[in-house]
Amino acid sequence: MASASATLQNFFGRVSLQQLAGPLLILLVLSMMVLPLPPFLLDLFFTFNIAISIIVMLVAINILKPLDFSVFPTVLLVTTLLRLSLNVASTRVVLLEGHTGPSAAGQVIDAFGHFLVGGNYAIGIVVFAILVIINFVVITKGAGRVAEVAARFTLDAMPGKQMAIDADLNAGLIAEDEARKRRSVIAEEADFFGSMDGASNFVRGDAVAGILIMLINVIGGLIVGMIQHDLDLATAAKTYTLLTIGDGLVAQIPALIISIAAGMVVTRVGDNQNLSQQFLVQLFESPNVLGLSAAIIGLLGTVPGMPNFVFLLLAGGLGFMAWEASRKQAREKPVQVIKAAPGMAEGGAAGIRAESQDASWDDVAPVDVLGLEVGYRLIPLVDKAQDGELLRRIRGIRKKFAKDVGFLVSPVHIRDNLEMKPNAYRILLKGVEVGQGEAYPGNLLAINPGRVAGKLSGTVTKDPAFGLPAVWIDTASREQAQAFGYTVVDAGTVVATHLNHLILSHAAELLGRQETQALLDHLSKEIPKLVEDFVPKIIELGVLQKVLQNFLEEGIPIRDMRTIIETLAEWAPRTKDTETLTAQVRIALGRSIVQQIYPSGSEIQVMSLDPQLERILIQAIAGGGDGASIEPSLADTLLRETAAATQRQEALGLPAVLLVPGNLRTLLSRFLCRGISQLKVLAHAEVPENKIIKVTSIIGGKA
Repeated sequence: MASASATLQNFFGRVSLQQLAGPLLILLVLSMMVLPLPPFLLDLFFTFNIAISIIVMLVAINILKPLDFSVFPTVLLVTTLLRLSLNVASTRVVLLEGHTGPSAAGQVIDAFGHFLVGGNYAIGIVVFAILVIINFVVITKGAGRVAEVAARFTLDAMPGKQMAIDADLNAGLIAEDEARKRRSVIAEEADFFGSMDGASNFVRGDAVAGILIMLINVIGGLIVGMIQHDLDLATAAKTYTLLTIGDGLVAQIPALIISIAAGMVVTRVGDNQNLSQQFLVQLFESPNVLGLSAAIIGLLGTVPGMPNFVFLLLAGGLGFMAWEASRKQAREKPVQVIKAAPGMAEGGAAGIRAESQDASWDDVAPVDVLGLEVGYRLIPLVDKAQDGELLRRIRGIRKKFAKDVGFLVSPVHIRDNLEMKPNAYRILLKGVEVGQGEAYPGNLLAINPGRVAGKLSGTVTKDPAFGLPAVWIDTASREQAQAFGYTVVDAGTVVATHLNHLILSHAAELLGRQETQALLDHLSKEIPKLVEDFVPKIIELGVLQKVLQNFLEEGIPIRDMRTIIETLAEWAPRTKDTETLTAQVRIALGRSIVQQIYPSGSEIQVMSLDPQLERILIQAIAGGGDGASIEPSLADTLLRETAAATQRQEALGLPAVLLVPGNLRTLLSRFLCRGISQLKVLAHAEVPENKIIKVTSIIGGKA
């Protein structure tokens, strides 16, 4: 006995009350179908059923998005099962004890049978039928259809949403944890609306079961009352019908409330306000709508024969609400203060006083390394007071750039430019425009990644970052665009992606001497012995900057500064030529360079030069030393054949990589990559020994 007691204590110590609540509730519901219940317990359970339905409806009103009530499909099942079990329990009591009087099945059923329908079973049948029709034909059917369509569109839109998440992740706008969380939300949405599509059948089946249970109870009550208890037909009909109607009403009213809650959950749009706030904001905050409604109701109130007092009273109330809404909008409207330029607001005398001041160094404005100018309609995206989302995205871009590339880029200075188009923006590098575009806050850009299932209505444009065909659409078309296979992004993401692309493209120009010195200062905290006396005793800061810029120009990160510094420390005393130093560092970084191009596998598929063409190019370098020594016809042929071979590589799904001797790599990289941006040029010495080289195409000869 002691061991059994200890075992029970250990069990209840491990199992909390929350874990037991679900199984106990199901057992209680099932037991009500089998065990007879006294009238008091029936009253208690019927009251609990009404209370739980009210709780469910209030939760449905106050949630911000459907996933906040993700357990709702299961709640539908449990509440439906609870109502049916109560119907079984009450039927047993009605048929067993109904002949003793109207209170035989408890006070709740008696109250619904007498107070709500006045003790008239004919009226009770009509009221019950109306409630069932409202629940079954209107609310349940509509909510089920909405859930079915939502489930289908959610599943169709999943690929587009996944692509949008991957695009944000690749652009550095979100971290891996945020991407994982968004993917989880998408999966939960699909599961939720799929479950709601099926769970709506529970409520529909409950309504049908209510009708059948009522008919069975009435017929069964007549048989039991007349045959077993010798009641006359009128008495038996009145007694058992009233009890059955009370039983049906006490079950159908909670069922109606649950159905309304289901409709509220599946028809929600927007996730920044609960349902009550949306009703008040969207229905009663427009003074024009309220004022016009008050005028129409007031006119109807002046028609002879109409209830004039009621109409005019309501018109007055609506008019007062319109006046209050107008005052509220006037209080909330921002006051724009326009500051005049010095010398313009006060006439010519002020201008003379301004010009009489001597110039100073404060009048010399430094040029920002990175700048973003926006039109006035894009100001909310970059306004800190309005929690501009673009500010957060730019911080994320700089953080991801520093993590992936290896140095911290200069801050982006943002300013408005009233001379630009309202929706236009432009990106500046050292005061010079390097990119421009337009963005429309409140709308979405649907980008065609190459294969889409249909066309969208909207403003046709191109993605400013990569030049892909795109369409500006309204937010209501998001689901349709994602279902067609478009990548859908908002206005802030468009600007942030464009900025991120340009920062990566101009990374070499963004690495100035100040950034190079800041990088060394940061490294001195991590590897002080290696950095100590490196600059300027071993290598000059300008030479180090040029070597790092050579890597950035070809899209190679400079994160492995330990290897770079060690290699330069070995070779810098021998030569100051930056091209030679770059080549030696590339050999030291060969493993990471190749891994960046070929993430996995021991075999690399490359293009190569015909041996005779190699000899000609080597002789050209020996004779002239630069690309100008290549004959124009040879240069044109080399560029044309390399472009064709690059297209063949991409058609096979392979990276476009040209493998050449080390003394040709720099020349060919600068000459060819200028016209073929996706081409990478590797030297033989840069390929690790454990890699197997497979030549897929020979340029200047036959493959």
